[in-house]
Amino acid sequence: MNAAVKPDPGIAATAPAQAIEDLVADAMRVCGLPAEDAQRVGKLMAEADLTGADGHGIFRLPQYVRRLKGGAVNPTPRIEVERAAPGVALVDGDNGMGHLVMSVAADTATAIAREIGIAWVGVRRSNHAGPAALYVDMLAQRGLVGIYSVVASSNHMAPWGGTSSLLGTNPLAIAIPAGEGKPPVLLDIATTVVSYGTVKKHVLNDVPMPEGWLVSRKDGSAITDPKRSGEGLLLPIGGHKGSGLALMLGLLAGTLNAAAFGSEVIDFNADSTSETNTGHFLVALDVARFMPPAAFAAVLQRQLDELRHDAPLPGTDGVRIPGDRRAVLREARIRDGVPIPPPLRRQLDELATTLGIEPLAARQS
Repeated sequence: MNAAVKPDPGIAATAPAQAIEDLVADAMRVCGLPAEDAQRVGKLMAEADLTGADGHGIFRLPQYVRRLKGGAVNPTPRIEVERAAPGVALVDGDNGMGHLVMSVAADTATAIAREIGIAWVGVRRSNHAGPAALYVDMLAQRGLVGIYSVVASSNHMAPWGGTSSLLGTNPLAIAIPAGEGKPPVLLDIATTVVSYGTVKKHVLNDVPMPEGWLVSRKDGSAITDPKRSGEGLLLPIGGHKGSGLALMLGLLAGTLNAAAFGSEVIDFNADSTSETNTGHFLVALDVARFMPPAAFAAVLQRQLDELRHDAPLPGTDGVRIPGDRRAVLREARIRDGVPIPPPLRRQLDELATTLGIEPLAARQS
């Protein structure tokens, strides 16, 4: 079959966020997580789907289960926090689910920032924790600026000019609170042109990829066939600048925390038995240390309105502030449900049968 003509993956039926949360929580409990921890993971994974991070929500459940069942992840971690300095803390995740480890990191960052105005929290011995946006959003909802990065849980990019997969998609997320009841200004970007989770969605649905995402490590030619994705390297945003940004974020999230970086990174897509020692960092900044939060929100709103009302450049949809699409998607998916493509639904049904829990469809009545 021609690579440009692929089977239609079918219409994605929707599922309520609560059904997704409960399916994940039940799967986590079967894998040994305590009930409260299992529900917490379910809630955060459902939130990823609600806000459009489809490659980091329930899509990841089969992979998480494989790693828990394979002994790669500790279902009952003893997460420890060390206050290393007034504004610095280190979190040791004891190889627990990343969502749980980063929830502790966010709570720690919040407490320190409210105490002294700013916090830097480093994390080691964690795991994949879903989209970066989750954790800066937590801080923004508490009136704090949040900045986050992580060493991605697999390497799919070469250092600029190289051919070896030594860098990950190492994301950068920043959230700025916009006032009571308003979604934050929130930027969440991979340092590659596209996240590898998006590539995996194309593989699952057998849909061609655009040129400019992946190139062959052998000759640099474009790869668009999802079946050949394993042969390629993801390209960085902005050429050498994106590669440099991924490197620097990786050193701060990995090396500085005695966590994995470079060739030390375990590919959690292919390995279901090894600890990844994933490193993250989270920075929190208290807006109230600069001006009253309500005054800041008013100034911010005026400036955002000015940006939004700029005359659209011909051929574009006009100005979109970081976080706008996320907020619109969340509202729509709370109302209409989360799209679940047929290939993913089949995977989830098979997983539910294997684990002896109710499938997604049975949770939607």
